[in-house]
Amino acid sequence: MARSTDDLKIVRFEAYPASIAYRHVERSSRVNRAGVTDVIVKLTAENGMVGWGESCSGADTASIEAAVRSMSKFVVGRSAWETEAIARDVFGAGLWDYRPMTGNFAFAGIDMALWDICGKAAGQPLFRLFGGAQRERVNYFHYLSQGRPDDLADQCRDAVAKGYDCFYLKVGVNAAAEEEMLEAIRDTIGPLARIRIDANEAWSVPEAVRLLTRWHARFDIDFAEAPVRARPHALMLDLRQRVPVALCANEGLDRQIEALAMIESHAADVLCFSSYWVGTLRRFHSLSHLAALHGQSVVKHTHGEFGIAAAAGHHMMLALPNVADGVQQTAAMMEDDILVDRLPISDGPEWGLVERPGLGIEIDEDKLARYVEAYRRDGQFLPN
Repeated sequence: MARSTDDLKIVRFEAYPASIAYRHVERSSRVNRAGVTDVIVKLTAENGMVGWGESCSGADTASIEAAVRSMSKFVVGRSAWETEAIARDVFGAGLWDYRPMTGNFAFAGIDMALWDICGKAAGQPLFRLFGGAQRERVNYFHYLSQGRPDDLADQCRDAVAKGYDCFYLKVGVNAAAEEEMLEAIRDTIGPLARIRIDANEAWSVPEAVRLLTRWHARFDIDFAEAPVRARPHALMLDLRQRVPVALCANEGLDRQIEALAMIESHAADVLCFSSYWVGTLRRFHSLSHLAALHGQSVVKHTHGEFGIAAAAGHHMMLALPNVADGVQQTAAMMEDDILVDRLPISDGPEWGLVERPGLGIEIDEDKLARYVEAYRRDGQFLPN
């Protein structure tokens, strides 16, 4: 293992699980949770520079925290510039390639913190280290909460007033009720705004054919995310040939090899994933460029996130050539964050260029301590 003597050598490694509540419960065919719990990573370099990252908790925060801490021996003493070499050693010598999704969820936060230091050392925002901006602004969706039709109409009126033009609804729980919700959404947002739905693989192919054909004719669905199981790819391929709706893959993009297989299968028009799925920002960036060569678009996925992960994903969206409008976000749903400044997408659909170096964010360590204590006191916001 090579050791660096430059002043970006990591000398301190810290990890803190933290919990922050949502404004309302997130419900879908897969989750029913009241907030986000993630593991915050803080790396300090020999020159005093600090990098911040956010590891996704997935199903179990304690296991992700343990994984993050076990990876520290591959990070301390290494230069922050060795992002992919460190990843190679974590997954190879550290054996995390045998537990790839836990490894990816954990290491992604370490990777963010390393890149944050690199950007600060270069005096440049992160997107410039990935080739520069390919757009000046990124458009984000409005995440609707299931409810009565009049409640959906109220949500949409508020979102339209804030400038949103892409609306996202979880489906796959009760089709009759969801059809009424979709009718209320379309009636409220007008004919031009986009409606996206996510079934989280809840439907069979025949059910997806019936519902998507009907709903597209009535409500003009922009795309359907994970309508059927992603594996085997033949299910999505079959569906793609039988419905007029563009399909988006999310499940089935876990691990680099799975993302590659999905891209090459042409089973989806849009890929919804992030560095959590594949372990590093560089790998997410590279696979997204490969998707562009296959004529596929990308949107950043969110498992629910604090501002650190949101910022890292935003830099990727600025730098990629094939980003679809309506990128995923949960900032508008969060009761609070651990940042000094509110994210632009906390209050509206657009986020522009970042001028500060690194991730371009500042952590409020008093808030971080408060939400670390919330986790210690109350535990994780469980998926269900």
